[in-house]
Amino acid sequence: MHKDYLPPMRKFALRMPAPIRFLCVGSIGLFTDLCVFTLLNTFIRQVFVSRALSLLIATIVTWRINRIVTFAVSGRHIHDEIGRYLTVTLIAQGISYATFSLLILTHSIALPQVALVLGAAAAALFSYNGHRLFSFAPRNGGIDSAIRTHSDE
Repeated sequence: MHKDYLPPMRKFALRMPAPIRFLCVGSIGLFTDLCVFTLLNTFIRQVFVSRALSLLIATIVTWRINRIVTFAVSGRHIHDEIGRYLTVTLIAQGISYATFSLLILTHSIALPQVALVLGAAAAALFSYNGHRLFSFAPRNGGIDSAIRTHSDE
């Protein structure tokens, strides 16, 4: 393939502002989270274990997609970048999980998926800024250079 070739979906995604791309990726992650949680909770009936495992799987999915679509190459070794991503994600997922747990334990929510969505929403703002300013921040660059643009390709 020609070095300037971009697949149509990637080209389309790069036309959107980075926060919108991040929200789209987050929506995919949330959908993954909800599906995995619902499936696991149906079979193992352990709401907190199901939630922890669904968070792990959703985190892997969103890291890969954010790396491709949302943020520019940081110039860091892949292990450094994953470590940074996991640091921010653990804090964000901690916010999400704490919100989820608090709602489940204090409000006896009949549908735990509602608590899952509210927890994800609580963590989204922290997550975007943490990834933009830390996880995918360029080794030698300003904040704005962490955002992937069409010209990066």
